[in-house]
Amino acid sequence: MTAIDPVAAGRVTRPRLPITEVRWSTVLAPLVLGALVIFAWEWLVDQYDIKPFILPAPSAIWEQVTTNTDSIVDGATVTGRNALIGMLAGALVGVIGAAIAGSFRIIDQMAAPVVAALAVIPIVALAPVLYSMFGAAVNTGRIIVAGVSVAIPVYLNTLRGIRQVRTVHRELMTAYAAGPLQVIRAVTLPTATPYVFTGLRVASSLAVIAALIAEYFGGPIGGLGKSITSSAASSNYPLAWAYVTGAIVLGLLFYVVTLLVELWFSRHHKPA
Repeated sequence: MTAIDPVAAGRVTRPRLPITEVRWSTVLAPLVLGALVIFAWEWLVDQYDIKPFILPAPSAIWEQVTTNTDSIVDGATVTGRNALIGMLAGALVGVIGAAIAGSFRIIDQMAAPVVAALAVIPIVALAPVLYSMFGAAVNTGRIIVAGVSVAIPVYLNTLRGIRQVRTVHRELMTAYAAGPLQVIRAVTLPTATPYVFTGLRVASSLAVIAALIAEYFGGPIGGLGKSITSSAASSNYPLAWAYVTGAIVLGLLFYVVTLLVELWFSRHHKPA
C-alpha cells in the first residue's frame, strides 16, 4: 500500500484564491487607459480653454482633493455608512424573500408585481416622501432608499439561482422527510450562492449611488451628495468634482470588497 503524505495532499487539494491567477495585463490595461484619459482630459481643457463650470481640469480637481481631504473623507463616511446599512438590510430582505418565493409558488406569483413596482420607483420621488415620513433630521430615509435599490437585484438573482435547483434534489430531500427550512438550508441556498453574489456585486455600487442621490433631496447635513450640491451652488466646480471623485472611490471600494468576499467564500465553501 502506498503511503500518502497528508501535507502534500493538502497542498494539492487546497483551492487557490482566484485573484492570485489574475494576469498583470488585466490590471495594467485599465490603469493605462485611465491615465491616457486623464492626460487627454487635461490637454483638452488647457488647449480649448474650457471653463470650469463646463469641465474642470483634472489638476484643479486634484488640488481640491488634496486641500479638502478631511471633508471628503467625512462625507464619504456618512454616505458609506448609510449605503452599508442599506446594503446589508436590503440583501437580507432580498435573500429571505427569494427563498420564500422559491419555496411557495403562490408567493412567487404574488410578489412579482410588487417587485416590478419597486424596481421602477424613482429615487427622486421616494426620498422626499421618506423624509416626510421619518423626519429630515435622521438618515432613515437614505438607508431605506439604499435598501430598496439593493433588495431588488439581490432578490431577482437569488430567485434565479433557486430555480436552478434540480427536481431530483428536491425529491431526495422529500424522501428524507426534510422540512422546508432544511431544504432551503441544505439544497436551495448552496445552489443559489453564486447568483446571490452576482446580485450583491451589482447592488454594491447601486447602494452608494442610491444613498448619494437621496442626499440631494434633503435629510441631515453631511454626506457626499450634500457636499456636491453645496459646492455646485457656490460655483466651486472643481470642489464639486472632488466630491464626485470621492463618491467614485467609495463605489469602487464597495464593489472590490464585495468581490473579495465572494472570492473568499468560493474558496472556503466549495460545493460537494
